[in-house]
Amino acid sequence: MKIVRSGEGTVQQSGAFTGATQLRRMLDAQQAGGMAVSVVRFEDGSRTHWHVHPGEQVLYVLEGEGRAGTASEEFTVQPGDVIYAAPNERHWHGATPGNSMTHLSVTNVGPAQWFEAPE
Repeated sequence: MKIVRSGEGTVQQSGAFTGATQLRRMLDAQQAGGMAVSVVRFEDGSRTHWHVHPGEQVLYVLEGEGRAGTASEEFTVQPGDVIYAAPNERHWHGATPGNSMTHLSVTNVGPAQWFEAPE
């Protein structure tokens, strides 16, 4: 068993976001058999680039107003909403313009493959 206390974790910077975003890796995939847990805060309209995960991804919106999309759909999300991305589903997620959004991200089976920024 591993306990990660509030405020612990590693803050990571990534070129795979548009705008100001802070990713705090609470549980690294190497520590947990492929599962990773992060708290990600997106500032005013910031979002991820397009990406896919080899395994599933679950996002739980903690605060703010966000959005998530695929090639065919875009959704607005609020605190308490859950976003599920199937393995290898190309998608993006982040805050709506004028708002910030924080979500908990749980992924399994390895790191994401990153692509270009959404338009």
